[in-house]
Amino acid sequence: MAFGNDSMKRQVYVTRLCEDPGAVDAAAWQALLARQATPTPFMTLPYLVALHRSRSAVAATGWAPCFLLLEDAHGLAAAAPLYRKSHSYGEYVFDWAWADAYRRHGLAYYPKLLGAVPFTPVPGTRLLARDDAAREALARAILALAQDSGLSSGHVLFVDDTDRAAFEAAGWMIRQGVQFHWTRDSDAPVRHFDDLLARMQRHKRKNIQQERRRVAEAGVHFTAHEGTAITGADWDYFYRCYTQTYLEHGSTPYLTRGFFDEQSRHLPAHWLMFRAWRGEQPVAASLIAIDRPQGAAYGRYWGATEHIPHLHFEACYYQPLAWCIANGFQRFEGGAQGEHKMARGLMPVATHSAHWIRDPRFAGAVEDFLAREGAGVAAYVDELRERSPFKPSAEPSPSSPSPG
Repeated sequence: MAFGNDSMKRQVYVTRLCEDPGAVDAAAWQALLARQATPTPFMTLPYLVALHRSRSAVAATGWAPCFLLLEDAHGLAAAAPLYRKSHSYGEYVFDWAWADAYRRHGLAYYPKLLGAVPFTPVPGTRLLARDDAAREALARAILALAQDSGLSSGHVLFVDDTDRAAFEAAGWMIRQGVQFHWTRDSDAPVRHFDDLLARMQRHKRKNIQQERRRVAEAGVHFTAHEGTAITGADWDYFYRCYTQTYLEHGSTPYLTRGFFDEQSRHLPAHWLMFRAWRGEQPVAASLIAIDRPQGAAYGRYWGATEHIPHLHFEACYYQPLAWCIANGFQRFEGGAQGEHKMARGLMPVATHSAHWIRDPRFAGAVEDFLAREGAGVAAYVDELRERSPFKPSAEPSPSSPSPG
């Protein structure tokens, strides 16, 4: 299959599907990733390969890889991590209602085509491309793949602004969501966690101080472990906490223990672990992904082996925020959903995903729904900002950079 732009000098790309991420040229993939506006550690090939090799994201778990590569005479020009999905778990952009509507009309919604980092609701580049022409060709190629494969739909999640423009040009529908991120404000720099608290409204500041005090009074202290300083015993205890969280919610963990073994071997520099202790006994752990060159941190997983009030907030927000501030990081992303994060200094940020629906009747209904949902999300973000936890004079600058 060949794709090109509509210019007089038509650029031709040869497309290739790869069912094993490990077979992709790692150097070529990394060279493309380095050119993007919002790269994240989750789009590195070792991260995606680890999901596959650990059997966390494979056909047996409903994630059949079909990575799409566009090549020309100069080599790899564009690439995207794609999966044929047999369900909608682990995506964090919810289309269950769409699938149910298909079912009620006697139609099959699954399998569908999904472009995403499995189990990872982090906004960023999804279309790795050498230039804008290759990016637009890739957006069209993903659409053609969904069409030619007879799939019900195509979805690419948590795209950045550059990708969004390419998808819009290719005729995809855009869906808006919201997350909560802390962004360092260059107009009012903070050097310590107390500086952040000082910028907050009095009752918000007192609530945080009270929560932190109750954790400390319970005899809990924290240690931080970064990169290769995270030992095998640390990973073992973290995985025990991670699985415990899923068990408490009556579900099965998405990620296998082998996935974290892969991370410790191949991507250790991208991980920061906080361990909570009561005396000499561990009671909880949280795992944060970090990207020092980008100055960004991403809250990912947590769990506890003992219930202690407010421990979740301390492990997942206050400790990571304090660490980010002390280490000069520019951004901390709190993950999917969670309006409660706003009371802890994380502000609403728009996220976007791209969607294509084969059936024209459902496509029209979805397009109408997205227009109404988008207006509602925009109004919701405006309402949230009116309830900012910060003093009016200390409101973070709206021009602060965002990955969405």
